[in-house]
Amino acid sequence: MTMVMVHGNAFGGFVSEQGPRGRDSAVSTSMFMIDAGTSLGEKHYLNLDFMGTVEKWTLPSAGYPELLQIGEDQSNGKPFLDAQHPHNSPVMGLTLSDTIKIGLGEKDHLKVFFAPRGEATDGPIAFMHRPTGMMNPDAPLGHHIGQDVGHITSTVIGASLKLGNLRIEASTFHGGEPQPTKVDLPVGTPDSGAVRFIQELSPDLMTMESFAYVKSPEPSDPDVSFLLRFSGSIYNRVKLSDRWKFYNSLIYGGITRYDHASLLSSVGEEFWFSGGAPNFWGRIEVLQRTPGELQVDSVADQNTGRWVTACTLGYTHNVYTTDGIQIGIGGSATKDILPAVYESSYGGNPWSGKLFIQVSGMGMWHW
Repeated sequence: MTMVMVHGNAFGGFVSEQGPRGRDSAVSTSMFMIDAGTSLGEKHYLNLDFMGTVEKWTLPSAGYPELLQIGEDQSNGKPFLDAQHPHNSPVMGLTLSDTIKIGLGEKDHLKVFFAPRGEATDGPIAFMHRPTGMMNPDAPLGHHIGQDVGHITSTVIGASLKLGNLRIEASTFHGGEPQPTKVDLPVGTPDSGAVRFIQELSPDLMTMESFAYVKSPEPSDPDVSFLLRFSGSIYNRVKLSDRWKFYNSLIYGGITRYDHASLLSSVGEEFWFSGGAPNFWGRIEVLQRTPGELQVDSVADQNTGRWVTACTLGYTHNVYTTDGIQIGIGGSATKDILPAVYESSYGGNPWSGKLFIQVSGMGMWHW
């Protein structure tokens, strides 16, 4: 059997934020995937997976406005601040894999893979692939705090063993993070590693746990020789009626030695009530940010994390649906709740809002 699948999800809209750090900006985020595979004999399935984006060319040079968001550097060397960085464009991921039936059970298999850039066996399901994240144009604030930053990793070599409802995954990879403002596809020396365990408790309930050792993650910060990332997550789906379904994701992420903090933690709760045309969704995040990360210079201890909270509620109405294509119009509001030492820099506890059009689609062909 040979199969080709194409999938895409794109947002275009306008963001408005309160406070002295707030920005008003038009933005567009996107991702697309091309997945091609073919059977080789009775036991092997070879697959090539490409994941791309054009965010480098559709986001402002200072990044997608998102208060309290940090991570990566702009092309001028300054860190992205209160903004989500563009994802590596045009190549977010390129993975070649071989899935081998091992004969222990009907679905038991061993998958081996190589990616010059791809997903390490580290962290939860990446936010753009989670059902609870597909309606939300914002990346989680916990993206770099032990959560799904590993979905774009350099030079990944790994394996995944599935036995019944248990999956055990391991990989080695290059610890230096790809630079999101560069158009390149470098290959580095594998010097880091990660393991992940996935348990399918039922068709509608799944858990994931992971641990990663990452060597020299930031070329611009040689003082950080390594860091540790760990995560745990739960995903479930509930059919509420013939029309309505409920999706939920609960995610914890932790990271050591990041931005010179001994330990930073993040907790995220995401949900999506799907009713066909009407869709209600949201995200609640509680996480630690240091004054140094947020450039709040008035606080003496720059490397101790303080707890911040962001609560988002959104609605998307699908106005056009055809075979494989869906167009929706949506909006969301976010309330940030900050400790007193950050309030003066942000003008209190600011609100953010956005309106957008979403275009998504998927097609599959096999022969």
